[in-house]
Amino acid sequence: MASLNRNVLIVNQNYEPMSVITAKKAVVLIYLGKAEIIERHPRLEIRSVRTAMPFPSIVRLISFIHIPRKRVVLSRKNIIKRDSGRCQYCGSLQKPLTVDHVLPKNRGGEDSWENLVCACVWCNNRKGNRTPEEARMPLLRRPQRPNHIFFMQHFVGVVDERWKPYLFMN
Repeated sequence: MASLNRNVLIVNQNYEPMSVITAKKAVVLIYLGKAEIIERHPRLEIRSVRTAMPFPSIVRLISFIHIPRKRVVLSRKNIIKRDSGRCQYCGSLQKPLTVDHVLPKNRGGEDSWENLVCACVWCNNRKGNRTPEEARMPLLRRPQRPNHIFFMQHFVGVVDERWKPYLFMN
């Protein structure tokens, strides 16, 4: 018997990824007629005394649900996640990592997704209160605001290979 605490990807009626829920919640949605299984685990099933049903991997809502765009909270932890724990100046994965203002705060730089990057302590100290151009330390990648699907792709992870076409469609 499979655990009902396993992760299930839930997609909107238009197949846009919405979230990850437990199998227990997915089964309730299916039972209430609010969702359907579109991908199942091939060797798992959910059994009761009188019936058995496929174990869901991906469920799709029957009715389209308009949800406001989810915003990813700006935090040190999420900046480091967005940058994959890699210094945006030298590419190092060395710890400890800090968060650096591309345009220093004392020059009007703000706390925003577009002005904060992950940096190793050495690069952060070397750059100091200068811009990357002044310090001759170009960024590996221009910082930008991530969307919630990016975080699902990279930080919930692909629990099941069947999720890939839904999480990585462009």
